[in-house]
Amino acid sequence: MDGFRFHGRDLSGVLSRAAAQFPALVLTGPRQSGKTTLVRQMFGATHQYCSLDDPVIREQAVHDPRLLMQRYPPPVIIDEIQYAPELLHYLKSDIDEHRQHSGRYVITGSQLFPLMQGVSESLAGRAAVLTLFPLSLREASGVPMGDGDWREALTGSLPAPSPAGLEPRLQAVIRGGYPELALDPSRDARLWHASYLQTYLERDVRSLRQVGDLSDFQRFLKMLALRTGTLINFSDLGRDVGVSYHTIKAWVSVLEASGQVVTVHPYHRNVGKRLVKRPKVYFTDTGVLAYLMGVREPEQALDGMAAGPLFETAVFCALHRLLVNRGEALPITFWRTAAGHEVDFLVEDGTTLLAVEAKLSATPGRKHAAGVVELQKLLGDQVARGLVACLCDETFPLTRTVDAVPLAAF
Repeated sequence: MDGFRFHGRDLSGVLSRAAAQFPALVLTGPRQSGKTTLVRQMFGATHQYCSLDDPVIREQAVHDPRLLMQRYPPPVIIDEIQYAPELLHYLKSDIDEHRQHSGRYVITGSQLFPLMQGVSESLAGRAAVLTLFPLSLREASGVPMGDGDWREALTGSLPAPSPAGLEPRLQAVIRGGYPELALDPSRDARLWHASYLQTYLERDVRSLRQVGDLSDFQRFLKMLALRTGTLINFSDLGRDVGVSYHTIKAWVSVLEASGQVVTVHPYHRNVGKRLVKRPKVYFTDTGVLAYLMGVREPEQALDGMAAGPLFETAVFCALHRLLVNRGEALPITFWRTAAGHEVDFLVEDGTTLLAVEAKLSATPGRKHAAGVVELQKLLGDQVARGLVACLCDETFPLTRTVDAVPLAAF
């Protein structure tokens, strides 16, 4: 992404604060989400740049890390650390010798699980770990939240981007948030996503886990996409793909490790009714999901089998980014009973639950708030004022305890 027009990112404020407090920053996230662009924009004037994507530098990092550190003394940006995670052990020694200095190392990586294992072993207590996902709708529209409180965004208290019409909003969902697509409408989205899946995901699959037949993995991706927003049975999915339950679990872990999906678990607190226990899986970018589901036109995103799951994913991505971009470690869960009552997303903020329902409608009504109202009846004051995220243009009340909020607001 070098040379590409820089767009403001909501994570910048958290990165700046972390750089002032920790000796090292570790920025992870999906490939092509803009990590290199962001850290070079923020720290390029004060830090050298060392990319392990360069085969020569990578070889030196593996075979002679001390010489590499002499070539690139801190402060330094070390890009794509997953290619030489053993380098973290040498950074630890230098950090311990200069513990009073902050922001000496800015490290990026695209494979979360292996990277975090190395960080836990070498940089525990020495590094702030943050994640950058593709652009949010607000960031892509040039109206980032900055340091605005995520609760204010959800309640519509912050200025939202001007409504651009229904079709442009749906088109933005279909293209997704990867900067090259979100900021350059001339790019062919299907061609870009096809290349992305082939070049990046399959490379991660090969490096994170041995896969005998990549065609099975490709089929798994499409079948997982078609199950977005539904309760996942990994055994059933394995039978459909033709692989074992354990293989499906491992492949989901690969997608999580490369920042492509998030597994959302049911809310387990005893609420007096039997709850379902199977998880849901959401893709972290609506463009990748739309490509896998075969959605090309705004009409398909508004009507048809894929429309509801695609919009629900858009709401999840917006909510997920709100939390991640502020360094919040609040889990997102869902609530669903055997009787059929459900709320798409719950965020537990201390002792309070925030309930968010996704509804693909520009004219939501009281019926769309039914699940949130049911949960509020069951848990009382423990549930904050509920939200129905939809395609409306402004925030307004649906009931005394539930508001409709435009997706563009957050």
